[in-house]
Amino acid sequence: MTDWQEITGGITAPRGYKAAGITAGLKPSGLPDLALIVSDVDAIAAGVFTTSHVKAACVDYCRQRLQEKQSARAILCNAGQANAATGEQGVKDALESAVLLGKELGIDPNSILLASTGVIGQRIKMDALRSGIPQLVTALSETGSDAAAGAIITTDLVTKSIALETTLGDAVGGQRQKPVRIGGIAKGSGMIHPNMATMLAFITCDAAVSPSLWQQMLARAADRSFNSITVDGDTSTNDSLIALANGQSRTPAITEMGAEAEKLEAMLTAVCQHLAKAIARDGEGATCLMEVQVTGAVNEQAAQQIAKTIVGSSLVKSAIFGRDPNWGRIAAAAGRAGVPFEQDNLQIKLGNFLLFEHGQPIPFDRPGASAYLKQAAAGAYLKEDTVLISVKVGNGSGTGKAWGCDLSYDYVKINAEYTT
Repeated sequence: MTDWQEITGGITAPRGYKAAGITAGLKPSGLPDLALIVSDVDAIAAGVFTTSHVKAACVDYCRQRLQEKQSARAILCNAGQANAATGEQGVKDALESAVLLGKELGIDPNSILLASTGVIGQRIKMDALRSGIPQLVTALSETGSDAAAGAIITTDLVTKSIALETTLGDAVGGQRQKPVRIGGIAKGSGMIHPNMATMLAFITCDAAVSPSLWQQMLARAADRSFNSITVDGDTSTNDSLIALANGQSRTPAITEMGAEAEKLEAMLTAVCQHLAKAIARDGEGATCLMEVQVTGAVNEQAAQQIAKTIVGSSLVKSAIFGRDPNWGRIAAAAGRAGVPFEQDNLQIKLGNFLLFEHGQPIPFDRPGASAYLKQAAAGAYLKEDTVLISVKVGNGSGTGKAWGCDLSYDYVKINAEYTT
């Protein structure tokens, strides 16, 4: 049982936020391509970004801004051009974007954070952006979350959003409980193998949290969500996870770990995991979501490493797409994860089908059903929308989860024709 409930509203569900999404002419398709999230007041800001040495201008920009001041008022995101590997002019384009928006909003440009997504090597279409920003600001609304979510996607088939609500205040000086909300939107479908962050994800919260604590919470939530998904093993140049907390719930400020902080972090993690799983399910060409659960490891880090290796295996992903219950590929992936364990302790399950235990296969021809029927049943299970792979590697307390998708013919087709 959780301490929160799902509500409507996405990133504008928390108090004190507005959002918008418009078509500015950045995408050749003519679909929405410019999004804005604005807090009514200065918000504590935290971010986790790609560790790639080839980074988009917006990534360097945001890192510098968050080092200078751990607060922000707005997030501007363009879709269509990644503005990565675009040299000095790409940096100037990013800076101009912030200046233009700051002037239109009447706020300090240094309080604006930026994100970009699209084709690497292409600069932002600045003429379209310049004319689009006034329209974008005019479109800001307390119900603008869906429009913003639609304006940040590229090859995604669906938008991704979530909002959760809990109550805080009872554990701080006997204060009366008040509602606290966290909302989020994300985009991602291909080039998904986050390394310290995710594709693009934006989080809003109306709790009051100290800057250092908010950053720590976000980093841990990212490790348990976005850093635990993979579609194709490719880390992006633009991966950005940005979270704002503006204190408009009027609950007491959380400045250190304790019951209230743990409750808020658990809800933040739940928001991130929902968005991460939505990205994995929407992987380019995907037909199902894969969830790998690992137990019995020496610690959480070891379990996560095994789970991520399995869910990222091209052979495992291909077998799932082919509805082939080939547990050998799962065993091989677990074995090469770089985490020591005894083969005799290994157990593998597909859904409720136990396929491997105590270091040896469980025959499909046990009493009660023919080998063919049991294998056919296991193969039929792989046609489900979500496929669960459970792996036990010992008797340790470490557990971990990772998410991904199958690898289909369409993945190759989509990416073979991406820029043409």
